[in-house]
Amino acid sequence: MKISDAYVIVTSPGRNFVTLKIVTESGTYGIGDATLNGREMAVVAYLEEHVIPALIGRDASRIEDIWHYLYRGAYWRRGPVTMAAVSAVDLALWDIKAKAAGMPLYQLLGGKSRERVMTYAHCTGKDIEGCLAEVEKHVKLGYRAVRVQAGVPGIPTIYGVAKREGERYEPADSELPAEHVWSTEKYLNHVPKLFAAVRERFGEELHVLHDVHHRLTPIEAARLGKAVEPYHLFWLEDCVPAENQESFRLIRQHTTTPLAVGEVFNSIHDYRELLENQWIDYVRTPLSHGGGITHVRRIADLAALYHVRTGFHGPTDLSPVCLGAAIHFDTWVPNFGIQEHMPHTPETDAVFPHDYRFEDGHFLVGEAPGHGVDIDETLAKQYPYKRASLPVNRLEDGTLWHW
Repeated sequence: MKISDAYVIVTSPGRNFVTLKIVTESGTYGIGDATLNGREMAVVAYLEEHVIPALIGRDASRIEDIWHYLYRGAYWRRGPVTMAAVSAVDLALWDIKAKAAGMPLYQLLGGKSRERVMTYAHCTGKDIEGCLAEVEKHVKLGYRAVRVQAGVPGIPTIYGVAKREGERYEPADSELPAEHVWSTEKYLNHVPKLFAAVRERFGEELHVLHDVHHRLTPIEAARLGKAVEPYHLFWLEDCVPAENQESFRLIRQHTTTPLAVGEVFNSIHDYRELLENQWIDYVRTPLSHGGGITHVRRIADLAALYHVRTGFHGPTDLSPVCLGAAIHFDTWVPNFGIQEHMPHTPETDAVFPHDYRFEDGHFLVGEAPGHGVDIDETLAKQYPYKRASLPVNRLEDGTLWHW
């Protein structure tokens, strides 16, 4: 199966998406997700200048060899742009191989480990009551797990909360980065009240998750983890910046609240100390940022040795291509934990027709050969790329802080 053509499609049906299409001499094709929120055009340039020329004429069935060619063959390894490009190639090649085999991707990986994939929804509100209303709405839709984020008094704009009630939360909200204000103390004093209110209204069985978004120091994260233990969170996500993996040692010493990290990781090396020392409970790297299926399954296998489960990142800036492939991976992987779910817009679903489906708080995998997601290139042209940037954060005194 020689590769005869490969090209990039950039479209913006509500969010910006970068899709790589690889075509073989027989006409079989596969598609991969190369989206990197706020850095889309950097990935496009890398694909078009360095990756695609190297793919033409190669055997599409040699996925492992091509992965190592793109990873080991690059002197400047890893990095978000490089790994997003490698991920796109890998997802497209697995799509081609599964189509050639005439089977859905999960079968090629080894078959089902479960019949359905549990998801969690995002529930946000300007205040606690607004968040509780969103939780109630999503519980009625069948979700057994919800991520809760609410406004904090004295902080005008906060991560995870939409500008207006009922709107979708969109972090990339301006061409150039908007500047937000952050107060750790106000947040730490307020957020446990949110979890207490959720438990009081919805009981003990609902899974409750929360994203700190790298805002705390290790001892502050330890304080939060200990404070919320009575509400037994499913996980506390990204509680500190993870460049220093040993930060999690201090947090782990002080709390039994489960910890999740990894949506900004792109390599197994980002996890090594965290897993070997059993400092975390969930790995979050999505297939479109962590080197595709070839590399992320190694992360999952290493995690399994330490009783750590998967909890893949799944916001709307990851296209249905990434989500579809993730559902196949989730269906197969033995140490599955949960899958993030932010519903795409109707326009996005039209551009990316797919055969996975959502039902009663779970995803059900499709049976079409490959990962089951395609792209309508004609329709995609109706939604041109629009530059959008993620915000930056400053403390109340003006100091630049982690966003």
